[in-house]
Formats: sequence, structure tokens, C-alpha cells
Amino acid sequence: MLYRSMLFAPGSDTKKMNKAYSLEADAIILDLEDAVAYSQKDFAREQVREFLGASQPKPTFVRVNDAKTPFILQDLQAIAGKPVVGIFLAKTESAEEVRHVDWLLSLLEQEHNAGEQKLELVPFLETALGIEKAYEIAGASPRVKRLALGGNDFTTDIGTPYSTTGDEFFYARSRLVVASRAAGIEAPLDTVCPFIKDIDSLQEDAKRAQRLGFQGKMVIHPNQIGPVNKIFSPTQEEIENARKIVAAFEEAEAQGTGVIQVDGKMVEYPIVNRAKQVLAVAQAKGLV
Repeated sequence: MLYRSMLFAPGSDTKKMNKAYSLEADAIILDLEDAVAYSQKDFAREQVREFLGASQPKPTFVRVNDAKTPFILQDLQAIAGKPVVGIFLAKTESAEEVRHVDWLLSLLEQEHNAGEQKLELVPFLETALGIEKAYEIAGASPRVKRLALGGNDFTTDIGTPYSTTGDEFFYARSRLVVASRAAGIEAPLDTVCPFIKDIDSLQEDAKRAQRLGFQGKMVIHPNQIGPVNKIFSPTQEEIENARKIVAAFEEAEAQGTGVIQVDGKMVEYPIVNRAKQVLAVAQAKGLV
């Protein structure tokens, strides 16, 4: 499953959690970490536990607190056996943290007779150390299907503001994309854009991530969902071009040719494979 947009909803706010499911995000992330004050952690945990009492109409994840915090065990206990796809593990900095949480999840799944559930685990890389350890983290557990970039904490960690040009993320984004591919997992998820009212900046931010190879972007406001979904979806022109490439190449291949021209451009196996990827994403999102 590829996610174009994933919307955060504070675990302490039932109204916002309910509203999230009426919107067009591909998935929802109920947040027990940064969106919740320290004094409200217990309250948010109980709210999420109660909220997840029934199955949800969209794929649902829960962002839990850093594995090094005292909150992690209670966070995991609150969602054990609940109808969620997986967890986002905040501020992941090592493969050991991933394996530790994997172990805790396995124990909790056994306790709740959900041994076959196998929640996914999405490491949230938000520090310089986490970015440098991206490949090891990506391969730390079969539960890890994708990585996620946390931009606000990352810029704080390296001592720079989150800009509208995105220069400060070039290395981190590239690192996550390459590490994910090398580890054989899905393309990563891009950081939220904090400029809620600046849709132009959001769009440019999303385009940069899309060009670098991210599958989608996390969002924090309903107004961000539509632009992000559009940017991370193939256009009709891209879909038709991909169809043309695949059809022409399959015909040529049947005649023993491995390199052709389509609309004046060279087409060989890597180009065809990319075209097939575009068609696969389009089909998964109901665009064809």
C-alpha cells in the first residue's frame, strides 16, 4: 500500500480524530507524541484506546513516544489488539530501538491473542543520528515497511530553521530514499510542512520530495490534503505516456528488440520498469 497523504490528529482531541476520517487523506495518524502535552499523555492514551474500540474506515496508525522515554510501554499497551495498521516510532535513532519495540509488540500481540496481526512499525527519523543510521534502521525488522522523515525536530537538531526552499532537507531526504531502496522496503514518507496557510510553499515542498523519490507526505491540516494527493498521483498525461511506452516496448521486445524510441526518447528496460511503476500507482489509487 502506497500512501500519498497521511493526516495527523491529536490523540487528546476526539473531535479532531473523528473529523480526520471524513477527509480525503489516504491514512490517519493518531498522535500520542508531539501533539500532546506531557501533562495530557495519560488522558490522550485513554482517548485513543477508547476511540479505537471499533474498526476505522481508513488505514490508521498511532504515533507513539520515543523508545527512550518512559511513555513507550504504556503507549504500546494502549493500542495492543486494536484495529490499527501500525505505529510510528518517534525519534528513532538506532536499529536496537526498532528491535526492542518489535519485541514488545510481539509480546503484546501474544497477550491479546493477536499473534497474526503483526503491526507495522514506521521509524520516524528526526535527528542527525537517525538519518545517518537510516539503512540499519530500515532493515532492523520485517515490521518496517517504510521510513518517515520528521523535519521540525531534524532542523532543530542541526540548528537551522525550516525554510520555504527546503535546502536543509536535501541530504536527509536523499539518504532516506537511498536507504529504503537498498533495504528493499517502500519509498519513505516526507515530513509535514509547517506553513499551514502557505499552500504554494506546501506544493513546492511536496514536489521536491516527490522528485527525490518519496511515496507521499504527512500533513497536519485539512487544506494540505488535496494538494499533496495531487502531487503524489500520476497525471493523466503521465499515465497515457506510460501506457504508450509499455505497449510499444512489449511489441518491440516480442520481435527481439531491447531498445526503441518513443516520441523521440530512448526507451529500454529501466524506462519501461518506471512506466510500469507509474501504472501500478495509478491503478492502486483508482486513477485507471
